[in-house]
Amino acid sequence: MKNLFKLALAALMVASLAACSSDTTSEETATPEATEETTEVTPEATEETTASAMEVAVNAYYSEMHDNYKISEQDLFTKVSEGTEDFLVVDIRGAADYAESHVMGAINLAWPSDIANNVGVLPMSKPIYVYCYTGQTAGQTVAELRLLGFDAYSVNMGMKGISTVEGIDAILTDEAVELPEVTGIELDVDMLAAVEDYFAGLADVAGTEYANYKISEENAKAKIDAEDDSIMVLSIRSAADYAEAHIPTAVNIPWGNDMAASFSDLPMDKTIIVYCYTGQTAGQATATLRMLGYDAVSMNGGFGTASNAPSGWNNQGYPTVSSAE
Repeated sequence: MKNLFKLALAALMVASLAACSSDTTSEETATPEATEETTEVTPEATEETTASAMEVAVNAYYSEMHDNYKISEQDLFTKVSEGTEDFLVVDIRGAADYAESHVMGAINLAWPSDIANNVGVLPMSKPIYVYCYTGQTAGQTVAELRLLGFDAYSVNMGMKGISTVEGIDAILTDEAVELPEVTGIELDVDMLAAVEDYFAGLADVAGTEYANYKISEENAKAKIDAEDDSIMVLSIRSAADYAEAHIPTAVNIPWGNDMAASFSDLPMDKTIIVYCYTGQTAGQATATLRMLGYDAVSMNGGFGTASNAPSGWNNQGYPTVSSAE
């Protein structure tokens, strides 16, 4: 029903785009300055404006993208070790894992409910570095936060990657950090509602094969083998890598600044299984596609690389095809 509702909004947007284009959310309104002492939202907009604003926001997300909205494990280690920059680290793993060990100074907003309920405590004035277990749900989180105007980045390979950095024990701790006191944050009411709806929708897929808006490599293969016409497989790896080897039936929209221009070619009536290299940028793509009304999920581990073995399609030994076949 949520997808149908968003589809309806998109249809209304086409009819009224000329009339409401001056009201759509711009880059400036996507990252407003703090002017009040309490967390506030802007006045409500029409449904047509909301649909148009979302499309504008997603297009801007990709066209303005830099560094893939990620930070390397080593760079995070250096920043935390030196302590000379002002930033916030957010650990979105479960509370028990956070309590056992986490990056020094990191707050815990466990995926997904704590994030949705506490965006008002996050600062607009500094970078936010988000990590999970392997980077996939952090990718989703970063996309949602950036659409709200936060300067958010996911940590490459999550805690799995962080734990491999030489000397990492020096910045790991079990000392909990309280949520910061942040005031003056203004969030667009319609964008905030859409983000809250995104996280609330996770309850609908909990316990299913699409839990966390993801699908396992095994379940994806079963659907492809069965020629399930309710799905579409989308590779966002580079065109060269796609041509060399890709998952059978997959189409290719390479990850990059202009990729959102091709989203309109995707079907609204199928579940789109998105995969990249290790699952992290697919998490971002899944989040933005869902915000546009598509029923998108990311595949666990992506295509698979040496760094995330044994996760990933290729690491599981599943068949691939090339463009020449």
